[in-house]
Amino acid sequence: MSDGLEPSAPEAASIKLLSHGRILKLMAAVGLAGGILGAALVSVNFGAGVAVGTVLAFANYYWLKYSLRKAFEQAAETGSRPRLLWLKYIGRYLVLAAVVAVLYAANAVSIVGLILGMGSFGFAVVLEGIFRIFSGPSREG
Repeated sequence: MSDGLEPSAPEAASIKLLSHGRILKLMAAVGLAGGILGAALVSVNFGAGVAVGTVLAFANYYWLKYSLRKAFEQAAETGSRPRLLWLKYIGRYLVLAAVVAVLYAANAVSIVGLILGMGSFGFAVVLEGIFRIFSGPSREG
């Protein structure tokens, strides 16, 4: 009854890996391009804000990835719910907020640029979605 329209598990896994890697590359490209264009078209302070925001977005992403992996490993080992997960989750945001507050207080970078840079992951996901829409089902990556 199957006409071969359903992707097999290895194909689906490879698409997820291709997409994940491409999102991270797009995130870096968006941050780099935004930093350069922001410095050239707005101000050096704005471009630096975009670049620093992108670095914070990468730090946030990898910190979340590490925290989730640890929580799932702990749950798999003990069979119980991870303890104090909410504290680590909130703590990550408090640390990021403290970094942003220090950068704001020191007037080190443009806050608008910083926020745009921190949104680089979202921009990369949107670009990945657009690439997926226009690449069609017959092409990979």
